[in-house]
Amino acid sequence: MTPIIDFRTEPSRYRHWKLSISGAVATLAMDVDETGGLVPGYELKLNSYDLGVDIELNDAIQRLRFEHPEVGCVMITSARDRVFSAGANIRMLAQSSHPFKVNFCKFTNETRIAIEDATLNSRQFYMTAIGGPCAGGGYELALATDYIIMADDGSTSVSLPELPLLAVLPGTGGLTRLVDKRHVRRDHADFFCTTEEGIKGARAVDWRLVDEVAPRSALQEIAARKAVEFAARSDRGAAAHGGIALRPLARTIEGNRISYPHMTIELDRARSAAAFRIEGPAESAPAQIDQAIALGCDFWPLAFARELEDSILHLRFNEDTIHTWIFRTEGDLARVKSHDDFLSAHAGDWLIREIVLYLKRTLKRLDVSSRSMFAFIEPGSCFCGFLMELALAADRTYMMRGKRGDDELGPARVALSKMNFGALQMGNGLARLQTRFLAAPEQVEALQGRIGEELDGERADALGLVGFTPDDIDWDDETRLAIEERAAFSSDALSGLEASLRFAGPETIESKIFARLSAWQNWIFQRPNAIGEKGALKLYGTGRRPEFDPRRV
Repeated sequence: MTPIIDFRTEPSRYRHWKLSISGAVATLAMDVDETGGLVPGYELKLNSYDLGVDIELNDAIQRLRFEHPEVGCVMITSARDRVFSAGANIRMLAQSSHPFKVNFCKFTNETRIAIEDATLNSRQFYMTAIGGPCAGGGYELALATDYIIMADDGSTSVSLPELPLLAVLPGTGGLTRLVDKRHVRRDHADFFCTTEEGIKGARAVDWRLVDEVAPRSALQEIAARKAVEFAARSDRGAAAHGGIALRPLARTIEGNRISYPHMTIELDRARSAAAFRIEGPAESAPAQIDQAIALGCDFWPLAFARELEDSILHLRFNEDTIHTWIFRTEGDLARVKSHDDFLSAHAGDWLIREIVLYLKRTLKRLDVSSRSMFAFIEPGSCFCGFLMELALAADRTYMMRGKRGDDELGPARVALSKMNFGALQMGNGLARLQTRFLAAPEQVEALQGRIGEELDGERADALGLVGFTPDDIDWDDETRLAIEERAAFSSDALSGLEASLRFAGPETIESKIFARLSAWQNWIFQRPNAIGEKGALKLYGTGRRPEFDPRRV
């Protein structure tokens, strides 16, 4: 039986990163344990990485945001002498299944976007100090930071050698960040991405591949001064209160049930479906910010975000045959609304800002998950504010019209809050409501006048917030048929369909990475030039030259 990949970790369990903090500067030093691969079959030499390395990095980024408000700059570097990182481990990629490779690239992309989000929105700046060869995914990690300083010596270089060496593409946004973020000229980028050796010294600065070079002997000293300068620009040091500890997340798996304190997921393997049941808060939001701080990671919006994120990652990697996710909520609409109002009222507090940003990042994980998503809104549901984003993110939303027979519960209702109008943007830079009503932006403006209003199925349908409104007589049949129909379709075709339909509107660096890059890499990872018996990825390290099919497709 394949072991479960667990995304829960903490600094005391890190095998690949050393985290240290000095005043307002944190240092994340890459020190990959060669024998610490997630599965047997490869060694993580030269600070090459696999999913386990990135799980720790993701955890460190999250903890620095929540537990260390005093940190204004994070410097990523290597603890190894004369090597930064060789990138994603090639033997790991060669032995991995196609779904794993694609999900691995997706997770590493999300982790690097979280770095950029921290710099842009949390005012916790990231920079990189490179003191040795920095190749492939190692350079893509550096590209996610906002400042790159590199040793100017005979051995330190940056490179993206995936195409000439492996017949694949840089999988973590490198191509997009070169031209869209660092504004590298196209001819320079073309040369750079088709050269194995990489670029060093002054040319790397001239071509905008790095920001600064320094003598090897002075690299760490100059980088440390730069980190202090970046930290001084942050507003985090003025936080009125300290950080909160992210305690280990409680989760149990028993048979086909996955349980968290505020959420359960039932797996229906016959219909390839996972039914999420999310419980709303047991109480209304605290009256004062100090009370929310005292709750720490038990504060309901943060607890919900942590559970939803873990469940998304768990299902992506460990349940790849479950391809329809169904979201239901259960609870008091007014209590959910009180938490939404609390988040909006205290948006200036650094911790509340981090919680909202975490909710945004987690909901974006849904948008890029290659799973069909349905929302079922029934009597007793509490789709309001950021929980309503689950319905807006879904490929289809069903809302029961009227009551369910003699049930004491009244008709299902939904409600919008300020959170639905910009705080939780998608990767295209728009709120889900704006994406939904691209043809009618005036409808978004009109909906702002209905913030807080509880809308039944008929009114929600008239306002365009839901797609289908069966009554209680037809509800069970319509929702059952929708799930069964989805299970009968090609999962490959559905992935392409959903990814194409979800991201209407403008294109951003993020949407390019998850749409354009992911689609091409998905295809290239299956082509014989990469993975065939005579393909580059298959023959890497054997001394044999790959044989390519010359036809351009």
